[in-house]
Amino acid sequence: MVLHPPSRLQIAALLAKVSEMEFAKLRELTKVSDSVLSKHLSALVDAGYVRLRKAATGGRQRTWESLTAAGRRALARHVAALRALVAHLPMAE
Repeated sequence: MVLHPPSRLQIAALLAKVSEMEFAKLRELTKVSDSVLSKHLSALVDAGYVRLRKAATGGRQRTWESLTAAGRRALARHVAALRALVAHLPMAE
């Protein structure tokens, strides 16, 4: 259930589109605070779904996140389960 919280699912979906993303950009896109994003990233890292890369750029320490192969598989399984849940619903007109 690591990807169940909407913010974590959003993070995984955003990272699935790129090879990696800088922390500030991910924070901007998810519209959460630094602390909330850090908390969700920690859970995803602990699950093996996200990898962090830290490096100094322009004199400042920066962090980039990327989705691991395990994270991509977990996201695919989660999306498939969500699709199965709603497959029988009538389409809105």
